Amino acid sequence: MEKRSLGTSEVKITPILMGTWQAGKRMWVGIEDADSIKTIRAAYEAGITTIDTAEVYGEGHSEQIVAEALSDVRTHVQYATKVFANHLKYEQVIEACDRSLKNLKTDYIDLYQIHWPSGAFNSEIVPIEETMSALNLLKEQGKIRAIGVSNFSHAQLAKAASYGRIDSLQPPYSLFWRQVEQDAFPYCIENNISILAYSPLAQGLLTGRFSLGHKFDPTDNRAKNKLFQGENFERAQQALEKLRPIALLHDCTLAQLALAWLIAQPQTNAIAGARYPEQARDNALAAQIQLSTAEIAEIDAIGRIVTDHLDDNQIMWD
Repeated sequence: MEKRSLGTSEVKITPILMGTWQAGKRMWVGIEDADSIKTIRAAYEAGITTIDTAEVYGEGHSEQIVAEALSDVRTHVQYATKVFANHLKYEQVIEACDRSLKNLKTDYIDLYQIHWPSGAFNSEIVPIEETMSALNLLKEQGKIRAIGVSNFSHAQLAKAASYGRIDSLQPPYSLFWRQVEQDAFPYCIENNISILAYSPLAQGLLTGRFSLGHKFDPTDNRAKNKLFQGENFERAQQALEKLRPIALLHDCTLAQLALAWLIAQPQTNAIAGARYPEQARDNALAAQIQLSTAEIAEIDAIGRIVTDHLDDNQIMWD
């Protein structure tokens, strides 16, 4: 898989990244460590060398699973992890990074990201300059190679960037969830900040596997996802029917088509999760799909069947 530059850093990433929220187990149902390890390894063997995780995914469990799967090929992969909103004071950032390094069994992290802005989830408000000061030190020490932010608005991103180089933004972004296009997207293009889209398949909705009337386990985070509810869900089904002929033309799945459309957007890469090896291998194949300009525009218009009816709130869950 051909790699891309991460912002202006020296880090090179794959356009499809392996997402490992589910490997942490918390807020997911029926996840087994053995499956997670095999799946992460399958992603790597299929060409996905950039792995995204976070300290909060199972309180470090996801990071430990990533290490278990890939420690023997560490020099061939790129680790992206995140510090949570409750650890944004100067000393907390340093300590959190050291914990992640230990969990990942490595002495450097390729991309270290602020997971949520200060104040999220009722966390203490910490000035961004304090957090960035710690991140800049970690970068100078070689413990991290690049700094990124996740779930930041345009204004929050610009403020963070005034205290140090930001090389990536990680927003929720998919054909069915596109608020970032109206907010931080133009700033990222102008300042050469890579976009790492999470939930690029709208938490599985874009796979076409969930039909009307589907009920999630109440402990599954998708039970509260706005896209799976009411008229949003009905519109999504209409859009999926219109996407099927295009997928058929490319001999690919709906999921692969949605990923191919996303990574064809300017500076955009997709973090795709997977529970099982075959899903990871399928995700990797999306990088080979070549969409024409007309097809990209057609898919864009189909996606708006869903997105034109959503508000500006960037949070995907009620």
